[in-house]
Amino acid sequence: MADEPDVPDLEAPVGLFQDLEDLKAQVARLSAQVQELTDGADTDDGESSADDESAADEDEGGDAQFPPFILLLDSPQYDDELRALIEWVEGVLVPGYLAEPSADARWCHLWFEHPVAVARLHALWLAWQELTDPATCGYTGPSAWHRDHLDPCLRELRNSTGPFAGCTKGEHQIGHRMPGVVPSAWRQSAED
Repeated sequence: MADEPDVPDLEAPVGLFQDLEDLKAQVARLSAQVQELTDGADTDDGESSADDESAADEDEGGDAQFPPFILLLDSPQYDDELRALIEWVEGVLVPGYLAEPSADARWCHLWFEHPVAVARLHALWLAWQELTDPATCGYTGPSAWHRDHLDPCLRELRNSTGPFAGCTKGEHQIGHRMPGVVPSAWRQSAED
């Protein structure tokens, strides 16, 4: 029997385990998405029936898997979503990320009256919900949220030409950013 060569005792780098956990979370998320797509493709006519949709809602606790964009909602769903957004903005974003407003970094305490701000902050909140859950995005989600969502959103909102451009400490203006023509997807038709 030949002598076996000495194998050095190697230790795994500390970050390797975090990387593996991130990969496991990504694989689990992708597997769930593939399963959903596969299940949807198995229906006879290619479309899911109302029974399938209600069963899916029951499986998920009655919550829609992907919440719709706030500007596409009508009352009372819009009002409910706006209330939840206000709670998040006032409870998480304002105390944690917004310094004192200035001419170079504007903020309006009535931000919810600015449709552009509502749209941007809702998108930011949706990203936060997804990217702060380690089960769906691993440990790197919060970093991606800051880099890809928070920083660009705050730059746009707080810019001197952003939606709060006409608002100062003593004055609030929303008309300065209202579009003259509302996109048809957001406009209620007269026949409705």
